[in-house]
Amino acid sequence: MHLGTPAINHHHNIAIAGAGVAGLAAAIFFSRAGHSVTVYDKAGKPAPVGSGLILQPTGQAALHALGLADVLAQRGARLKRLDGRLEDGGRKVLDVHYDALGPDVYGLAVHRAALFDILHDAAKEAGVKFCYGHAVAGVEAAGGRAGLTFDGAPAAGPFSLVIDALGVRSPFIERSNAFLNYGALWANAPFPFGSDFSEDVLSQRYRGAEVSAGVMPIGTMRDGGPPLAAFFWTLRADHVDAWRMTPLQRWKDRVLKLWPEAAPVLEHFTHHDQFVFAHYAHHTAPRPVESPVVHIGDAWHAASPQLGQGANMALLDAWALARALERHDEIADALDAFALMRGRHVKLYQTMSRLFTPVYQSDSKLLPAIRDRFAEPLSSFWFMPKLLASMVAGTLGDPLEKLSPD
Repeated sequence: MHLGTPAINHHHNIAIAGAGVAGLAAAIFFSRAGHSVTVYDKAGKPAPVGSGLILQPTGQAALHALGLADVLAQRGARLKRLDGRLEDGGRKVLDVHYDALGPDVYGLAVHRAALFDILHDAAKEAGVKFCYGHAVAGVEAAGGRAGLTFDGAPAAGPFSLVIDALGVRSPFIERSNAFLNYGALWANAPFPFGSDFSEDVLSQRYRGAEVSAGVMPIGTMRDGGPPLAAFFWTLRADHVDAWRMTPLQRWKDRVLKLWPEAAPVLEHFTHHDQFVFAHYAHHTAPRPVESPVVHIGDAWHAASPQLGQGANMALLDAWALARALERHDEIADALDAFALMRGRHVKLYQTMSRLFTPVYQSDSKLLPAIRDRFAEPLSSFWFMPKLLASMVAGTLGDPLEKLSPD
């Protein structure tokens, strides 16, 4: 049995809406525990969305519980530092050293496809049933059971538990003004060996809070594949169409003006379709549990990636939900326990994300000016390196304490 895999108390028929990180991780945990698990997703075939992400120590712990940490580590890039500087390359406005938490602590930067493939393969191996081409429209709950409705397909159920892992656009939750003004363009390129970039550092450049770029090593998409780097560029959501109409070279010239050293990465981009725009959002559902329905991942707590917590919070949610059902026979009791296990950590990081995001990505002139003036001197205080590393590592609030084996 994998570390952290719960032993079954009662057999449950579980439906999971969404085949992203949260949904796949939950499916593996519950199927390995002996429950019947069906995953529904609107996509016609399994596929990841996006470019790169960082698995923080919290997410790595969840993958270790799934027995998948080692195989993903072989594809990822170990990050020692996050280094963000102003456009002249001098003054630091982001300086995070993982080793402030210990010599063996690091961030694991991976391609989303690598994480997706490993989770999806493990779910299939665990016996999870997949129903692709099913766009979940809603849920009908009665008598402690629930069924799923779909656009253009017959309803399914009843289930003793429905897990909403559909992200910020989940139809189960009413939201208004969840999306932020900004997002980022993302694209991948071969890692630029022999350049100013390091295989263990995420590098960024800033001009105010409205212009920034980053290069992050993300390892390989598949075993034996070439090492890659993810490039990202901050952009207002209402400027995406204008960007697509702008000659690509004109935009690349703008990037190079901010960051000349990025040339070895930019040279691999020849057309707009190489980029995916990620529109960032911030929203926390009023309550994660509406028994027998539970919201996990971005469906519960969407946030911008400034603190790099999205996939990690999703993995922690899946792990906590599995632990709660292991410890409680009744679904309602398990869901209440899950909300208690994760609530404090979610609230803490949602608050920090709300505070930090406009400092690095917004239309504000004052906040980045304060950042540029005080970030570097503040980082010299003796307690700051460990505090900053803990924030990024996801370990503030000690989220793993309640997930350890009984």
